[in-house]
Amino acid sequence: MKIKKILSFCLAGMLAFSITGCVNQHPEETSSTNESGELRLVATSPAVAQICNRLNLDLVGICESSSDLPERYDGLTTVGMAMNPDLEIIKSLNPDYILSPSSLQNDLQPKYASIGEKSLFLDLKSVEGMYASIEGLGQKFGREEEAAVMLAEFDSFMTEFAEKNAGKESPQVLVLMGLPGSYIIATDNSYVGSLVKLAGGTNVYGDGDGQEFLFANTEDMKTKEPDVILRAAHGLPDEARKMFAEEFATNDIWQHFKAVQEGRVYDLDSDLFNMSANFSYEEALKALQPMLYGEE
Repeated sequence: MKIKKILSFCLAGMLAFSITGCVNQHPEETSSTNESGELRLVATSPAVAQICNRLNLDLVGICESSSDLPERYDGLTTVGMAMNPDLEIIKSLNPDYILSPSSLQNDLQPKYASIGEKSLFLDLKSVEGMYASIEGLGQKFGREEEAAVMLAEFDSFMTEFAEKNAGKESPQVLVLMGLPGSYIIATDNSYVGSLVKLAGGTNVYGDGDGQEFLFANTEDMKTKEPDVILRAAHGLPDEARKMFAEEFATNDIWQHFKAVQEGRVYDLDSDLFNMSANFSYEEALKALQPMLYGEE
């Protein structure tokens, strides 16, 4: 694995996000602070908060979340959910930067601009993107040492993990993302898809022409003849699992898929396989190992 080269390429993209994501677009401004001399940051998603914690960055505001957030941020002002942060509360915190996932940039950047606040958008669509964002934030906010430690951990883990599957044939994988009442196809550009790629699998829909998710009918999926079908869930995982179970039981075409006939259909743990890259990727890759390559 040429991890450092991959990260260098991703870092260039992340830094571009940093500049274009700021309302005041001046690249020479690196680690600006307010009049008090203290950096004031707001994290609008759990994954971003985890990154800030590992970088030893203090926050003045944090998102609301049903998942666990780092203890160091207990008692902070909450700014709403990741997809719909409260702009009035954020404005009252007088932040130097608002930190959000790049997947929400098109929606959130104009809103942040409307209240005159600067923002940075982190690439959390893949593990490589997450670590490139970590390196970029480390450089921007003087946390190079903390970032370097995390990148070394990633490099070490991936080198060891890749050795497990060296020389093995890459399985063909169909990744379905369950939503309330329906499902779509996850490509390499989604976080779940990026994990499959890191694990050595080949997504039968590839990068989806740059899209994270695609719509396709079962007849088209059948032509791909995947070795493995993975079923992920977003939003309401219990309902999604029930929906998948009913779909596979009542739609006869699934019985003609080789993966179904061979019992290689797996429901993914929604705590490990969600919409944004996070530090649970090691557990996620370990969970994928027997699904893609069988028990050893």
